[in-house]
Amino acid sequence: MIPLSRIRDSFEGVIPSVIATTDADGMPNVSYLSHVHYVDDHHVALSNQFFSKTAHNVAKNGLATVMVVNGLTGVQHMLDLVFDRSETEGELFDKLSAHLAILEQGMASVMRLKAADIYRVTDCREVPAPHPLEVAPESDPPDLMAATSKLSRLLSQAGDTESLLDTTLDGLAHLFGVGHAMVLVPDESARRMITIGSHGYDRFGFGAEVPIGEGIIGVSAATRQTVRITDLSRGRRYAEAVRSMAGLSHADSIPLPALSMPYSQIAVPLVAHGRLVGLLFAESEARFAFRHGHEQAFEIIAGQLAHALLLAEQERERPVPRPAATAAPQAAATSAKIFRLRFYPRDGSLFLDDDYLIRGVPGRLLKYLIDEYLKSGKQEFLNREIRREGSLMLPDIKDNLETRLILLRRRLSEKAGPIRLVSTERGRVRLEIDGRPALEVVET
Repeated sequence: MIPLSRIRDSFEGVIPSVIATTDADGMPNVSYLSHVHYVDDHHVALSNQFFSKTAHNVAKNGLATVMVVNGLTGVQHMLDLVFDRSETEGELFDKLSAHLAILEQGMASVMRLKAADIYRVTDCREVPAPHPLEVAPESDPPDLMAATSKLSRLLSQAGDTESLLDTTLDGLAHLFGVGHAMVLVPDESARRMITIGSHGYDRFGFGAEVPIGEGIIGVSAATRQTVRITDLSRGRRYAEAVRSMAGLSHADSIPLPALSMPYSQIAVPLVAHGRLVGLLFAESEARFAFRHGHEQAFEIIAGQLAHALLLAEQERERPVPRPAATAAPQAAATSAKIFRLRFYPRDGSLFLDDDYLIRGVPGRLLKYLIDEYLKSGKQEFLNREIRREGSLMLPDIKDNLETRLILLRRRLSEKAGPIRLVSTERGRVRLEIDGRPALEVVET
């Protein structure tokens, strides 16, 4: 029997599998199967969705034969199966469900996963090809242990949250050859993922949002499962949705950085102590760019990054002297150019003149900083005092302040406007303003 670990590329779902069963009278039934999932060298899981005849036959004799196809080489293998059990919940069921949610978008009512059926594999054999390829493509997965080890060491040396984010994205690019990647964090409502760092795109997209539950990013965040798609040509409807999302141009949104025609994508949730801290996403214009080895490597990196981010968020700042307030800026800058800021308390949205800037926690933070600047000329702020500011009424501010300040600082830098937020030292930020802000609060 060929070990299943040697044909892992046949379990990617690029080419649908075929399942054959027989009824009590020996009458065969053949159906297409959406996905065959590798469990270990002796077990596979089949997605039980709507094949009632197949399920009826298996219930009678517990036997099935499945043909799987390697999406890279076209090589076919036959698996003889004996039914073991069905799972309707748990990690395996959630992983299959998340994968199918991406491939079958728009057909949720038809393609909904009923169960993950676990089968024991009694034989695995190659199907002889009548016209074999003269030279089969290289299909051995790359060894990613060295790259994973080096990036892990680099992450352990990062001294703050921003360094952790930059080290991760730089490491994916230079050690793994990942050309396009981003890190997202959940907003305070737990309904959206917000882009806080990106690499390889023509725009950074800091502050770009993805609704949780939508697309590969949203599904991975909602299920807290890694979702890896090796060939999006099968799920082209999703690729169309990605391009549509990337082209958003509403007044209150930031376009998501995205490839126009991706073929491979992977989303890995950052989970620490049961909490979704963020999400790591990468994509490529090549098919099979991310294989099961990448999934394992990225999950190791994601686990370390999640715990490091959580530790950095909760770490207490060094005691530093409280900066003295300066004179109010209005009198000294009467001739400075005035720029308008509009703040909407309903969702924390901030507009700079007529352009959307940011919303949510970062928007409320910037409004608070501007208020303090207008009242007293204050420009130096400690993270500790921001956390203690009761008027902000920010949920769980202790856990998300650092990443929100990074997001706000990067968004202001990308916007290249008259407002800048500079990290002067650990636990302290400086507000820099060119001109005179005119802040308007719009109640709606």
